[in-house]
Amino acid sequence: MHPIGWLARVGSVLIAVALTACGTREARVDYSAWSQNDPRKVAYRVGVSDVVRVTVWKDPSLSTDAAVRPDGKITVPLVGELDAAGRTADEIQAQLMRRISAYVKDAIVTVAVVEVNSYRFTVAGNVERPGMFTPRYYVTVSEALALAGGPNRFGETGEVVVIRPRGAGAPIRIPIDYDRILSGERPDADIVVRAGDTLLVP
Repeated sequence: MHPIGWLARVGSVLIAVALTACGTREARVDYSAWSQNDPRKVAYRVGVSDVVRVTVWKDPSLSTDAAVRPDGKITVPLVGELDAAGRTADEIQAQLMRRISAYVKDAIVTVAVVEVNSYRFTVAGNVERPGMFTPRYYVTVSEALALAGGPNRFGETGEVVVIRPRGAGAPIRIPIDYDRILSGERPDADIVVRAGDTLLVP
């Protein structure tokens, strides 16, 4: 066989192997599992540094805006400390109603999250503006990359990885083919970025 023909054949085989490997890599990821756990579909759970507004009807002296401290608690007039981190606004409200009823008869209390400061994630690697981001609402992989100015000219956009902490265990690495999200081939891969995630563009 002519040397050029042999090289062409070898090159074709290598490309086929690379494509197969890429397909296998992506096939291992069940993005539907991440979609089923979409935090946008459930009530928001308060985190440290978030600000909660407590309103007691007709009693402004008991109403307050309280930031969630590092110990996960807020301080409310008359009642004192309440557990807040990891709870929904409704759960905090129910807790507060139980406590305040000992002091105020038939109190009408509402609780709302007015500032979301605990939702933080990092975008690193070959993007225009790497760093930590604290949007006020949940964003997807493509939206997070847009916040970072998008991949730069060195970015391997088919090899993006979401690195997700997992308690005491090793972090989970979720491979994302950003190109296929943009092309519309894999919209399911555009998963929601969670607090504490690192989005890495190699």
